[in-house]
Amino acid sequence: MKIEKIKKTGKKYKILLSDGSEMKTYDDVILNYGLLYHKTIDIDLLNKINNDNNYYEIYYKTVNYITKRLRSEKEINEYIDKNKVTEKDKEKLIKKLKEINLVNDVNFTRAYIADKVNLSNVGLDKLRSELLNHNIPSDLIDSELAKVDTDLIKEKLKKLINKKVKNSKYTGYKLKFKVVNELINLGYDKDQILELYDNVSVDNTENIKNEYNKLYKKLSVKYKDKELERRIKTKLYNRGFSIDEISKVMEN
Repeated sequence: MKIEKIKKTGKKYKILLSDGSEMKTYDDVILNYGLLYHKTIDIDLLNKINNDNNYYEIYYKTVNYITKRLRSEKEINEYIDKNKVTEKDKEKLIKKLKEINLVNDVNFTRAYIADKVNLSNVGLDKLRSELLNHNIPSDLIDSELAKVDTDLIKEKLKKLINKKVKNSKYTGYKLKFKVVNELINLGYDKDQILELYDNVSVDNTENIKNEYNKLYKKLSVKYKDKELERRIKTKLYNRGFSIDEISKVMEN
Protein backbone atom coordinates (compact mmCIF):
# COMPACT_ATOMS: atom_id res chain seq x y z
CA MET A 1 0.00 0.00 0.00
CA LYS A 2 1.12 3.47 -0.81
CA ILE A 3 1.04 6.36 1.65
CA GLU A 4 -0.98 9.09 -0.01
CA LYS A 5 -0.88 11.68 2.74
CA ILE A 6 0.15 12.27 6.36
CA LYS A 7 -1.56 15.03 8.29
CA LYS A 8 -1.67 16.05 11.96
CA THR A 9 -4.94 15.69 13.88
CA GLY A 10 -4.62 16.89 17.45
CA LYS A 11 -1.72 15.11 19.14
CA LYS A 12 -1.69 12.29 16.59
CA TYR A 13 -1.07 11.93 12.87
CA LYS A 14 -3.45 10.46 10.31
CA ILE A 15 -1.97 8.35 7.52
CA LEU A 16 -4.13 8.06 4.39
CA LEU A 17 -3.41 4.92 2.31
CA SER A 18 -3.92 4.19 -1.36
CA ASP A 19 -6.63 1.59 -0.70
CA GLY A 20 -8.79 4.29 0.92
CA SER A 21 -8.09 3.18 4.48
CA GLU A 22 -6.52 5.37 7.12
CA MET A 23 -4.76 4.92 10.44
CA LYS A 24 -3.78 7.18 13.30
CA THR A 25 -0.34 7.08 14.83
CA TYR A 26 2.23 9.12 16.72
CA ASP A 27 5.17 11.25 15.55
CA ASP A 28 7.50 8.76 17.30
CA VAL A 29 6.24 5.97 15.06
CA ILE A 30 6.51 8.08 11.91
CA LEU A 31 10.11 8.99 12.75
CA ASN A 32 11.06 5.46 13.89
CA TYR A 33 9.98 3.94 10.56
CA GLY A 34 10.90 6.89 8.32
CA LEU A 35 7.36 7.13 6.97
CA LEU A 36 8.01 10.64 5.69
CA TYR A 37 10.49 9.19 3.19
CA HIS A 38 9.30 5.61 2.60
CA LYS A 39 5.98 5.90 0.91
CA THR A 40 4.88 2.26 0.92
CA ILE A 41 3.67 0.02 3.74
CA ASP A 42 3.60 -3.79 3.54
CA ILE A 43 1.72 -6.08 5.94
CA ASP A 44 4.75 -6.68 8.18
CA LEU A 45 5.37 -2.95 8.61
CA LEU A 46 1.67 -2.37 9.21
CA ASN A 47 1.69 -4.91 12.06
CA LYS A 48 4.77 -3.26 13.57
CA ILE A 49 3.11 0.14 13.39
CA ASN A 50 -0.04 -1.20 15.07
CA ASN A 51 2.04 -2.75 17.87
CA ASP A 52 3.95 0.49 18.37
CA ASN A 53 0.70 2.44 18.36
CA ASN A 54 -0.49 0.33 21.31
CA TYR A 55 2.79 0.97 23.11
CA TYR A 56 2.72 4.75 22.58
CA GLU A 57 -0.96 4.91 23.48
CA ILE A 58 -0.11 3.56 26.95
CA TYR A 59 3.08 5.61 27.10
CA TYR A 60 1.32 8.95 26.61
CA LYS A 61 -1.53 7.96 28.91
CA THR A 62 1.05 7.19 31.60
CA VAL A 63 2.90 10.47 31.02
CA ASN A 64 -0.39 12.33 31.39
CA TYR A 65 -1.11 10.36 34.59
CA ILE A 66 2.26 11.38 36.05
CA THR A 67 2.10 15.05 35.03
CA LYS A 68 -1.10 15.57 37.04
CA ARG A 69 1.07 14.96 40.12
CA LEU A 70 4.27 13.07 40.85
CA ARG A 71 3.76 9.32 41.26
CA SER A 72 5.76 6.62 42.96
CA GLU A 73 7.15 3.78 40.87
CA LYS A 74 4.67 1.48 42.59
CA GLU A 75 1.73 3.65 41.47
CA ILE A 76 3.02 3.77 37.91
CA ASN A 77 3.49 -0.01 37.79
CA GLU A 78 -0.07 -0.50 39.00
CA TYR A 79 -1.40 2.00 36.45
CA ILE A 80 0.42 0.31 33.58
CA ASP A 81 -0.84 -3.11 34.71
CA LYS A 82 -4.43 -1.86 34.47
CA ASN A 83 -3.83 -1.16 30.79
CA LYS A 84 -2.86 -4.78 30.12
CA VAL A 85 0.49 -4.37 28.38
CA THR A 86 3.03 -7.12 27.84
CA GLU A 87 5.82 -7.49 30.36
CA LYS A 88 8.32 -6.54 27.68
CA ASP A 89 6.49 -3.29 26.87
CA LYS A 90 6.07 -2.56 30.57
CA GLU A 91 9.82 -2.85 31.16
CA LYS A 92 10.43 -0.65 28.11
CA LEU A 93 7.95 1.93 29.41
CA ILE A 94 9.44 2.09 32.92
CA LYS A 95 12.97 2.32 31.51
CA LYS A 96 11.97 5.21 29.22
CA LEU A 97 10.15 7.05 32.01
CA LYS A 98 13.19 6.70 34.27
CA GLU A 99 15.47 8.04 31.54
CA ILE A 100 13.41 11.23 31.29
CA ASN A 101 13.10 11.40 35.10
CA LEU A 102 9.33 10.93 35.27
CA VAL A 103 9.85 7.85 37.43
CA ASN A 104 12.06 8.88 40.32
CA ASP A 105 11.23 7.78 43.85
CA VAL A 106 13.68 10.24 45.40
CA ASN A 107 11.88 13.18 43.78
CA PHE A 108 8.52 11.62 44.61
CA THR A 109 9.47 11.23 48.29
CA ARG A 110 10.65 14.83 48.59
CA ALA A 111 7.53 16.20 46.91
CA TYR A 112 5.23 13.94 48.94
CA ILE A 113 6.76 15.07 52.24
CA ALA A 114 6.68 18.75 51.25
CA ASP A 115 3.01 18.56 50.24
CA LYS A 116 1.92 16.70 53.36
CA VAL A 117 3.88 18.91 55.75
CA ASN A 118 2.64 22.15 54.20
CA LEU A 119 -0.85 21.23 53.05
CA SER A 120 -2.18 18.64 55.51
CA ASN A 121 -2.44 17.88 59.22
CA VAL A 122 -0.56 14.58 58.95
CA GLY A 123 2.33 13.99 61.36
CA LEU A 124 5.69 12.48 60.50
CA ASP A 125 4.93 8.96 61.80
CA LYS A 126 1.90 8.63 59.53
CA LEU A 127 3.86 10.20 56.69
CA ARG A 128 6.50 7.52 57.09
CA SER A 129 3.85 4.79 57.05
CA GLU A 130 2.24 6.18 53.90
CA LEU A 131 5.58 6.29 52.09
CA LEU A 132 6.35 2.71 53.09
CA ASN A 133 3.04 1.77 51.45
CA HIS A 134 4.46 3.26 48.25
CA ASN A 135 7.41 0.84 48.56
CA ILE A 136 9.83 3.69 49.28
CA PRO A 137 12.98 2.33 51.04
CA SER A 138 12.95 3.13 54.76
CA ASP A 139 16.46 4.60 54.69
CA LEU A 140 15.37 7.10 52.00
CA ILE A 141 12.27 8.01 54.01
CA ASP A 142 14.25 8.55 57.21
CA SER A 143 16.83 10.61 55.38
CA GLU A 144 14.22 12.96 53.90
CA LEU A 145 12.11 13.19 57.08
CA ALA A 146 15.23 14.22 59.00
CA LYS A 147 15.31 17.36 56.83
CA VAL A 148 11.84 18.52 57.95
CA ASP A 149 11.85 21.62 60.16
CA THR A 150 10.99 20.35 63.67
CA ASP A 151 9.81 23.82 64.74
CA LEU A 152 7.31 23.81 61.90
CA ILE A 153 5.90 20.45 63.05
CA LYS A 154 5.76 21.65 66.66
CA GLU A 155 3.93 24.83 65.70
CA LYS A 156 1.45 22.89 63.55
CA LEU A 157 0.81 20.46 66.40
CA LYS A 158 0.29 23.32 68.84
CA LYS A 159 -2.35 24.87 66.57
CA LEU A 160 -4.10 21.52 66.14
CA ILE A 161 -4.28 21.01 69.90
CA ASN A 162 -5.71 24.48 70.51
CA LYS A 163 -8.25 24.04 67.74
CA LYS A 164 -9.40 20.63 68.96
CA VAL A 165 -9.65 21.83 72.58
CA LYS A 166 -11.62 24.90 71.54
CA ASN A 167 -14.09 23.03 69.31
CA SER A 168 -14.61 19.88 71.36
CA LYS A 169 -17.78 19.08 73.26
CA TYR A 170 -15.69 17.06 75.73
CA THR A 171 -13.97 18.35 78.84
CA GLY A 172 -11.36 17.35 81.41
CA TYR A 173 -9.69 13.96 81.13
CA LYS A 174 -12.11 12.87 78.39
CA LEU A 175 -11.07 15.84 76.28
CA LYS A 176 -7.39 15.13 76.84
CA PHE A 177 -7.81 11.42 76.07
CA LYS A 178 -9.69 12.16 72.85
CA VAL A 179 -7.33 14.88 71.61
CA VAL A 180 -4.18 12.88 72.39
CA ASN A 181 -5.47 9.76 70.63
CA GLU A 182 -6.66 11.68 67.57
CA LEU A 183 -3.24 13.29 67.19
CA ILE A 184 -1.40 9.99 67.69
CA ASN A 185 -3.56 8.54 64.89
CA LEU A 186 -2.56 11.52 62.74
CA GLY A 187 1.06 10.51 63.20
CA TYR A 188 2.38 12.83 65.91
CA ASP A 189 4.72 11.86 68.72
CA LYS A 190 2.84 11.05 71.94
CA ASP A 191 5.39 12.67 74.28
CA GLN A 192 5.36 15.89 72.27
CA ILE A 193 1.54 15.91 72.22
CA LEU A 194 1.37 15.56 76.00
CA GLU A 195 4.03 18.21 76.54
CA LEU A 196 2.20 20.75 74.39
CA TYR A 197 -1.25 19.79 75.67
CA ASP A 198 -0.23 20.43 79.26
CA ASN A 199 0.68 23.99 78.27
CA VAL A 200 -2.80 24.66 76.85
CA SER A 201 -4.97 26.74 79.12
CA VAL A 202 -8.41 25.11 79.47
CA ASP A 203 -10.93 26.94 81.61
CA ASN A 204 -13.96 24.76 82.26
CA THR A 205 -15.48 26.96 84.97
CA GLU A 206 -18.46 28.13 82.93
CA ASN A 207 -19.07 24.66 81.51
CA ILE A 208 -19.09 23.14 84.99
CA LYS A 209 -21.40 25.84 86.32
CA ASN A 210 -23.86 25.23 83.50
CA GLU A 211 -23.73 21.47 83.96
CA TYR A 212 -24.02 21.84 87.72
CA ASN A 213 -27.14 23.99 87.45
CA LYS A 214 -28.76 21.51 85.06
CA LEU A 215 -27.97 18.57 87.31
CA TYR A 216 -29.05 20.39 90.47
CA LYS A 217 -32.40 21.27 88.95
CA LYS A 218 -32.95 17.69 87.82
CA LEU A 219 -31.63 15.77 90.85
CA SER A 220 -32.80 18.05 93.67
CA VAL A 221 -36.36 16.89 93.01
CA LYS A 222 -35.40 13.44 94.26
CA TYR A 223 -32.26 13.87 96.42
CA LYS A 224 -31.17 16.19 99.20
CA ASP A 225 -28.04 17.35 101.03
CA LYS A 226 -25.04 14.97 100.94
CA GLU A 227 -26.69 12.48 98.62
CA LEU A 228 -27.54 15.23 96.16
CA GLU A 229 -23.99 16.56 96.35
CA ARG A 230 -22.50 13.09 95.84
CA ARG A 231 -24.63 12.38 92.81
CA ILE A 232 -23.89 15.72 91.20
CA LYS A 233 -20.14 15.21 91.73
CA THR A 234 -20.32 11.73 90.21
CA LYS A 235 -22.25 12.96 87.17
CA LEU A 236 -19.82 15.84 86.59
CA TYR A 237 -16.82 13.56 86.94
CA ASN A 238 -18.28 11.09 84.45
CA ARG A 239 -18.70 13.94 82.00
CA GLY A 240 -14.97 14.56 82.07
CA PHE A 241 -14.44 17.29 84.67
CA SER A 242 -11.62 16.84 87.17
CA ILE A 243 -12.19 16.51 90.92
CA ASP A 244 -10.40 19.81 91.55
CA GLU A 245 -12.55 21.64 88.99
CA ILE A 246 -15.76 20.17 90.43
CA SER A 247 -14.80 20.94 94.04
CA LYS A 248 -13.85 24.51 93.21
CA VAL A 249 -17.19 25.25 91.54
CA MET A 250 -19.25 23.48 94.23
CA GLU A 251 -17.48 25.33 97.02
CA ASN A 252 -18.44 28.61 95.40
